[in-house]
Amino acid sequence: MSTQEDEMVKVGDLTQYSRSVNTVVKVISKTEPREVTSRTDQSAHRVCEALVADETGSVYMTLWDEKIDEIEDGSIIGITNGYINLFRGSMRLNLGRYGSYEVLEEAPFEDVDMDNNLSSKVFEQRDRYGGRRPRRY
Repeated sequence: MSTQEDEMVKVGDLTQYSRSVNTVVKVISKTEPREVTSRTDQSAHRVCEALVADETGSVYMTLWDEKIDEIEDGSIIGITNGYINLFRGSMRLNLGRYGSYEVLEEAPFEDVDMDNNLSSKVFEQRDRYGGRRPRRY
């Protein structure tokens, strides 16, 4: 019997509410890492965005710290238990604390669809209580 967590999802089917995302994607490119400071403990971290895609679409995936060096351009990666969040109104695929990935030998698809970039769509973010998020100055 297959559970929802075992089901593979295509990039083109992701929504801003997607959770428990299991998918296979190709890493197209990565941005230069930048330094950020954690709001919780003021520690320094590196972060970058990797454009990943399958045959149904593409999305930016946020990579933190050591994962930036582990995941290379052109790699095929299998993602388990990822999730989507919005960063400045734009969809991002994340591994988070409970997600993982593995580098695969080959992709289950031939070509990637770069025209359907889910991260290029802008969503209005709302706070937990249904209102608009306040601006931070």
